[in-house]
Amino acid sequence: MSAIEFRSVAKVYRARRVIDSLSFTIEAGERVVLFGPSGCGKSTTLLLIAGLVAPDSGEIWLHGKVVSTAGRIHAAPRSRGVGMVFQDLALWPHMSVAENIGFGLRARRVAAAECRRRIGDIASLVGLGDYLQVRPGELSGGEQQRVALARALALQPRFLLMDEPLSNLDAVLSRRLRGEILRLHAELGFTLVYVTHGQEEAQEIGSRTIELGESRAL
Repeated sequence: MSAIEFRSVAKVYRARRVIDSLSFTIEAGERVVLFGPSGCGKSTTLLLIAGLVAPDSGEIWLHGKVVSTAGRIHAAPRSRGVGMVFQDLALWPHMSVAENIGFGLRARRVAAAECRRRIGDIASLVGLGDYLQVRPGELSGGEQQRVALARALALQPRFLLMDEPLSNLDAVLSRRLRGEILRLHAELGFTLVYVTHGQEEAQEIGSRTIELGESRAL
């Protein structure tokens, strides 16, 4: 049973077919990179996996259960076991690191004691244990990236979706954080789906690459 399966999935935005009859499978625990030019549907594929948008045709399966079909989302995003790291990080500037990491846990009404435990554990795992009361604006770009990663991992996701997370970092810091992502994957065992348009980044992060073609007008 595959962790993720796309069966002839298509998605159209503003009379442009962003994804056209896309089929693939991803096994549990794999590290898969979605690779291709801008506008080829990489980010849209992540949104489809997360359940934030519905396909216009085709089916999406997670762990043997259909979760989306044409125009319909059968399993809500919060029920899919997905954590997501966006390119712009989407951190709350008025919240501390601890509050940012715990945001999703509070939204899911996780008990306060369990919430504190998970925040502490994941902050230590990503090297932020000494920064819990600091706000994102006081952190470096790499530290902010770790906050976004910790927030996603605090939900103990089965799937971690990362949308060009290192594109705003310099080459040295990007390489360092790629190593951290690989370490966390090895320790936690989640299924990683990672979007990039960088060849070197794709080769290092992915155990397998899925190449997407350019979108086209209808």
